[in-house]
Amino acid sequence: MASERPPQELGALCAERDAMWAHMRQEAEDALRLDPALAPLFMGELLNRHSLEEAVIHRVSGRLGASAMDAATIADAFLAALDSEPTIGDAFRADAAAYVERDPACRRLIEPLLYFKGYHAIQASRLAHALWRAGKRDFAFYIQSRASDALAADIHPAARFGKGIFLDHATGFVVGETAVVEDDVSILHGVTLGGTGKVAGDRHPKIRRGVMIGADSKILGNIEIGQRARIAAGSVVLHPVPPNSVVAGVPAKVVGVEAAAEPARDMDQLLRGLAYDSFDYVI
Repeated sequence: MASERPPQELGALCAERDAMWAHMRQEAEDALRLDPALAPLFMGELLNRHSLEEAVIHRVSGRLGASAMDAATIADAFLAALDSEPTIGDAFRADAAAYVERDPACRRLIEPLLYFKGYHAIQASRLAHALWRAGKRDFAFYIQSRASDALAADIHPAARFGKGIFLDHATGFVVGETAVVEDDVSILHGVTLGGTGKVAGDRHPKIRRGVMIGADSKILGNIEIGQRARIAAGSVVLHPVPPNSVVAGVPAKVVGVEAAAEPARDMDQLLRGLAYDSFDYVI
């Protein structure tokens, strides 16, 4: 039976049981006091919302809305997806926490929600995937197209993402139809999770838990990147990568063992202690 509580009361209850949402509201109130000129942003996108889910949906839908389909229609689709798959809200939270934990430029929980298009791109892909699973493939493709235009990330709606995803910048991120990205993965800009040609069927990478993928890396084909591996920036990966390995080069090869217990959280971009002449970049 639907609740008859007014939205304001529902929002208060949500804040009491959702510490992250309460903290985000406090951050927004503090920011508003410092710069009242930004009241339309803080009030419209966050403080007038009744839950974190509503705030994320409103913000992402606003970025995707266009003349062909307005933001309200996209938001309605997102709300329907959330009703059928409540765990999407858990992913919203885990992704926001990942930004604060792993990005030194992110100092508040409100920043991914309000400003970071990498965060928005991942949440848009969650909507597109829910639509795809529901058989609404044209709607899903439309969300993919709009996200590509507005957020510079082109993610096929059939691709599957876990939670705790940190997508830094998002620009140039391309993901193919049968790709899988598990929990707690960190991805820099310019990354491709693609195929190797016109092969049909299962043809895209499987990124296991805790992997860190450096900027401008290309991972091609139906290959597995083992858990807690690290892909150095600029690598072209064409073969499976064992767990806890460091790979680099064009084509990439294993150049070391991952020292960090969780490279996706450590976010170390340097090949420390490795001989740079141990791999080649072949054009």
